[in-house]
Amino acid sequence: MTIFSKEALKGEHIIVTGATGGIGYEAAKEIVRAGGHVTITGRNEEKLSSLREDCASINGAAQIYVSVADLNKTEDRKKIVHDAAQAIGPVTGVVNSAGIIGGGPLEDLTEEEMRKVMELNYFSTVLFTQEAFQMMKANGKGSIVNLSSLSGLRGTHSNTAYSASKFAITGFTQSFAFEAIEHGIRVNAVCPGYVDTAMGQEAIRSKGEREGRSYEEQRVLAEEGIPSGRLSSPEEVARSIVYLLSSASENIVGESLKVSGGTVMR
Repeated sequence: MTIFSKEALKGEHIIVTGATGGIGYEAAKEIVRAGGHVTITGRNEEKLSSLREDCASINGAAQIYVSVADLNKTEDRKKIVHDAAQAIGPVTGVVNSAGIIGGGPLEDLTEEEMRKVMELNYFSTVLFTQEAFQMMKANGKGSIVNLSSLSGLRGTHSNTAYSASKFAITGFTQSFAFEAIEHGIRVNAVCPGYVDTAMGQEAIRSKGEREGRSYEEQRVLAEEGIPSGRLSSPEEVARSIVYLLSSASENIVGESLKVSGGTVMR
């Protein structure tokens, strides 16, 4: 489904972190479909190569730079931004899509697991944004979209580590939005509920295991709890991201856009 003009992101250069994940992968494709150039980064070189081919097949005029990197490493965060600018030009947008699930009941939560979730979902995201922002503010324009979650808006059972990391991203989005807009840069978040990706399916599977249900049984329960009756697709989330990157949302600042089939309404 095409909902944006092929020039909606013309001239824009967007970095997508976590581009090998379901949402990041689709976001990169939607960006080039809307006329943008893209730097895709993640740790899986094979998946990044496949994504590059997919993006090129969508828009042969798009510039696509691949950066195999670990967002948890300081030198890699700096390298992504520097090399992306050298390859394509100044960065004008960021999609912070890198993230992992993890945790469980507090009584079973280890310090190692908690640190792993917070490290990528929050600390590395903020520190990478810091690197990109230095370049973006010199241009006096741009858009940053953070991937939060419904878990960053309300707590759920056995979800303390992941929920805390996403609440942190929601808070970061709102606070940083005040600073960034002074330089013409908008900061917003997308907050999906269950999304039909490998990560979303694993979340359903883990919840089912904790409660003694099969994946199929737990998925039916999850869908029954969504007013629309289904999980969101990664493409739907990606289109929401492109909307926030584009000038169509030029006075939307510091918001958390829910994509959840009505699971949370407030």
